[in-house]
Amino acid sequence: MSQPHLVEINQYSFSPAALADIRNNAYAVGNWPLVYILSDGAKRRAYVGETSSALTRLNTHLQHEHKKMLTTAHLISSSRFNKSATLDIESALIKYMAADGCFELLNGNLGLSDHNYYQRDEVYTQIFRETWDKLRGQGIARHSLESIDNSDVFKYSPYKALSFDQRQSLVEMMRALLNDNLRHLVVQGGAGTGKSVLAIFLFKLIHTDEAELNLQEFSEEENELRELLCQLKQRFPTPRMALVVPMASFRATLKRAFRNVAGLHPDMVISPSQLARETYDIVLVDESHRLRKRVNLGSYYGIFDKVCTDLGLDKESCSEVDWVTQQAKKAIFFYDPDQSIKPSDANAADFQKIKQSPDARVMTLTSQFRVQAGQDYVDFIDRLLNIQLAAQEQYRSKKYDFLLFENIADLVQVIEQKNQTYGLARLVAGYAWPWHSKKDSTLYDIEIDNVKLRWNRTNTDWINTTGAEDEVGCIHTTQGYDLNYTGIIFGTEIGYDADTNQITINEKNYLDRNGKQTIKSTEELKQYILNIYKTIMLRGIRGTYVYACDPALRAYLKQHIPSYQAPPAQELLPAPTLVPWVNAVPFYDLQAAAGSFSELQHVEDKEWIGLPQGMEAKQDMFACRVVGESMNKIIPSGSLCLFRQDPGGSRNGKIVLVECLSAQDSDDGSRFTVKEYESIKTQTAEGWEHKKILLKPRSTQLTFEVIEIHEDADYRYRVVGEFIRVLS
Repeated sequence: MSQPHLVEINQYSFSPAALADIRNNAYAVGNWPLVYILSDGAKRRAYVGETSSALTRLNTHLQHEHKKMLTTAHLISSSRFNKSATLDIESALIKYMAADGCFELLNGNLGLSDHNYYQRDEVYTQIFRETWDKLRGQGIARHSLESIDNSDVFKYSPYKALSFDQRQSLVEMMRALLNDNLRHLVVQGGAGTGKSVLAIFLFKLIHTDEAELNLQEFSEEENELRELLCQLKQRFPTPRMALVVPMASFRATLKRAFRNVAGLHPDMVISPSQLARETYDIVLVDESHRLRKRVNLGSYYGIFDKVCTDLGLDKESCSEVDWVTQQAKKAIFFYDPDQSIKPSDANAADFQKIKQSPDARVMTLTSQFRVQAGQDYVDFIDRLLNIQLAAQEQYRSKKYDFLLFENIADLVQVIEQKNQTYGLARLVAGYAWPWHSKKDSTLYDIEIDNVKLRWNRTNTDWINTTGAEDEVGCIHTTQGYDLNYTGIIFGTEIGYDADTNQITINEKNYLDRNGKQTIKSTEELKQYILNIYKTIMLRGIRGTYVYACDPALRAYLKQHIPSYQAPPAQELLPAPTLVPWVNAVPFYDLQAAAGSFSELQHVEDKEWIGLPQGMEAKQDMFACRVVGESMNKIIPSGSLCLFRQDPGGSRNGKIVLVECLSAQDSDDGSRFTVKEYESIKTQTAEGWEHKKILLKPRSTQLTFEVIEIHEDADYRYRVVGEFIRVLS
């Protein structure tokens, strides 16, 4: 029996007549758990489900008002599927398809599973990746999983599997909306506690058809959620709702997250000033600590004053917080006082007044969902910036990369390397340098020890713009966003006094005019600046790297943050000391391409090249230079690389150097490429045979395609070598 793949996807017309064809599918008629996708290619709408009774479930969908309009059914099956696996893959498909943007999903967002089960990592993660690759081939998906993982649309999708704590918080929010005695709910939590995720999840849930709740296990809690949602739909059958987001850049991101979700629309995400247009049944305010008062508003003064007039409010005494309370019958504020970063932010007293009101309730989020180090890291940062750590107390974690850099050039280089490997690694700095490049793009803004850098060219969704990896962001372009790695430059506006053991502020070096105008107290300005650094130090999911311009501050941080240790230089031995096959291997001028096969020179006579000290040369080793970007996650373009001659055996998952010669004309020279190798095999009477070879790129760029080499190709290929490492 041929079984070249872990999973197969069969496509059928979605209609009553097509059920007869589906009966020929052994998995569909055998009560085997499987996953399915119903889609309409013309209207770009889709629904994802899982079932152990495919025919019954599909027939039910054919009776559904909206699903019966879909045109195609894709049945995803595998001999390795079990109920846990199909629930998991269903949830993953919903999350990734929603962020991919190829289809608008009709699914509800409750009941998504996120649990461990036998061989989840060993087997089923690979099954899902294979499923996704096949869906991309069928036009059901567009983007790679890696690119979706790094997208903000994915991070802020309403299709998230909630943790236990998040579900408890969700229940409490729903109860508050149903309580006639409550008008306001303040959901308080630090950076990374999932405030935005909860806001978006609740928003989608209220707009979900009860029939689409998709509760998989009917626990007491899930029954309560169903009952609460039924009550909400009775109370608010067609609610007028808005998600208010004060920051323009983050607002644009959430609009994109709403675009491909049934029941949601980008227009539901609004600015505070748009509240004046109508009243709402329910208003959710994300990042509510960035709601503004009438201080340091610049060009926004006119809009602020007009809204106050339209709402009949005193512009001198009110804030945007009052706009929300006046225009919403029910309001939920997602709030973190430690992320208030400038004088224009609404006063803490405005929120305190709400919290103390008899028609309000306060709930607190404590679980950390952003940084992999968890709440311990968050607490450490708070104590670090407030000088509350014991002498020489350091933060160390195997889960999180937290390092201090003595050299700015090293920080820039490491962030660049992390961005090549993981994506979303960015430099962020305090506002201590003028923005010269805003008026003249040829100028640099930040110069430290001969390292020259530029501020962000745009304020809108800077993190995701082309070229952001070569720029430095500020608090205004990063607040609200997730990064994989953050490289933070403490600017000249912040220092340390060893005599008093205090963080110090140099007001004249803090150049955010609207961030310090009207502030008369140094301590007040210091608190804003500390909030800025705390906020950006909680952006990195995988790691945070720090450099401080002030030597005294750097010395203080060195007591508490492990120092970066540059890898020892791996210098090649000078030519006169090279000994073939002792400390040197042959170098061939192949000009191997990390791209598709291309016309290249013949192999020239070999010369010898040295290996790093301590590395033994072996007779099967050789070196050549690899050019191109298709393997840049592992091999930067232009790298001198070490290979060993093809040892035979299994090559799956290895990086190989492949030579391809034209079958029609072998005189046109050698052609080489470097790729990750995957063999697709089929079983015959004589055993396993290659069906095709896949040569796969590993690049940060999505333009490179997999090279397929079939048995019946009109050329032949030869694996020349197996990649060992980059030499330089």
